[in-house]
Amino acid sequence: MLPLILEPSALFEALKTESNLLIVDLCSDENHARHHIPRAVHISPGELVSGVSPAVGKLPEISRLERLFSRIGYTGKEHIVAYDDEGGGWAGRFIWTLDVIGHDQASFLNGGLIAWADEGLPMTQDRPEITPTDVNLTIHHEVIAEKEDVLSGLASGNIQIWDARSPEEWAGTKVFAAKGGHIPGAINLDWLELMDRHRALRLREDVAELVTSRGFSAETDIITHCQTHHRSGLTYLVGKSMGLNIRAYHGSWSEWGNDPDTPIDNQAG
Repeated sequence: MLPLILEPSALFEALKTESNLLIVDLCSDENHARHHIPRAVHISPGELVSGVSPAVGKLPEISRLERLFSRIGYTGKEHIVAYDDEGGGWAGRFIWTLDVIGHDQASFLNGGLIAWADEGLPMTQDRPEITPTDVNLTIHHEVIAEKEDVLSGLASGNIQIWDARSPEEWAGTKVFAAKGGHIPGAINLDWLELMDRHRALRLREDVAELVTSRGFSAETDIITHCQTHHRSGLTYLVGKSMGLNIRAYHGSWSEWGNDPDTPIDNQAG
C-alpha cells in the first residue's frame, strides 16, 4: 500500500506496475493543458468549493460532488494520488474531500508537479479515456468543522485553532472580510512555512517538529482554517500525516470574518 506522503520517484515506479491508481491533477487549467503526469485526470480547484458567498470555500452540495466523482471515473476501489502545482493547498483540500466521503486509500504527491518536473520524470499532454461511473456518496462529518463547532469549542476551551493564513491576516493588518483578525486563541502557522523551497516545494523534512513547536498536540482537538479552506488543505494534510486529531473549518475566515456576531482578536487597534 502506498504511503500518505508519496515521493515522485515512488509514484513513477508504481505507475509501471499498479493498474488500480487514479492520479488526480489539481493544477491550474493552463498547467494541466500544458503538461501533466501520465494517466492523470484533471479537477479544476473551483470544482471542490461551493462558490456561494460569503463562505465561498464551503463543501459543495453532495449532488455536485457525485457528478464530479462520476466524471473522473471514481468507483471507491482505487488508490488515489493527488497533486497540484502550488505546494499542496489544493491537493490537501482534495485529500480532505476524500476523507469527507470516506475514501481512505489516498496519497499526496510530495512537491506535486514541481517536484515531478524537477526530477525530470515524464509528462504528457494526452488525456486518459474515462468512463463515467454511477456514484452515490455519504458525507462523513467527523472531519468537518462548522462555525457552531468552533464556537462551542471556544466556550469549552477544549480545542486548538490552527490559522493557516499569513501573519498579517492573523494580526488583522491585512483584511479580506468585513472584520480582520483571528479567532480568539488561534495559533498562526502559515501554510507557506510548511514548504521547502529548496526541495521543489516538498514538505519540510522537519515539518512535524515545526508543528509541535507551535504547541499543537495529539491530545487536543485541532480545527484548521484559512480564508476559504484552500491553504488549510495543506495544514489539514500535515496534521493528518502526523496522526493529529484534526478537522477543517470549511467556512473559514470568509464566514467567520463576515459574521457580525463572531468573536475576534486582532492587533490592528
